[in-house]
Amino acid sequence: MPVYRTKVVWTGGHDGELACGNGAKMSFSAPPALQGRYGVITPEDAYVAALNTCFHMMFIWATERLRIQLVSYECEAEGHVVDLLDRTSMFTQTILRPKIKVKAESVGRVGKALEWARKYSLIANSIKPPVTVEPQIETEP
Repeated sequence: MPVYRTKVVWTGGHDGELACGNGAKMSFSAPPALQGRYGVITPEDAYVAALNTCFHMMFIWATERLRIQLVSYECEAEGHVVDLLDRTSMFTQTILRPKIKVKAESVGRVGKALEWARKYSLIANSIKPPVTVEPQIETEP
């Protein structure tokens, strides 16, 4: 069973440095609205990005297995947050909006690839709020 590790070090104020087990390092902060700074990743960004990147990797995996001729892929994601009465917050919904372009002969298999991407996404399977996928699919001759 894989184990993923990260390490954070406080660098002052509401900032820190994140080191990931695969070697990536980056600064992070609280969101600017919560005394953080602009231009670095926030925990909220990382949450939404984790879902978006994992879904992306599973979609690419599915297109390879289904022999889909992928021309382009990009996906915007958003996480909706609600503030609760006890002054805590939580994500209540996440939405993925992939824009997919495939060769025309592959279009019939894109739905299956999206289904597999959602089914096999570790992050999507691990988060509490629902994950909605709203794809936009285009074809190219």
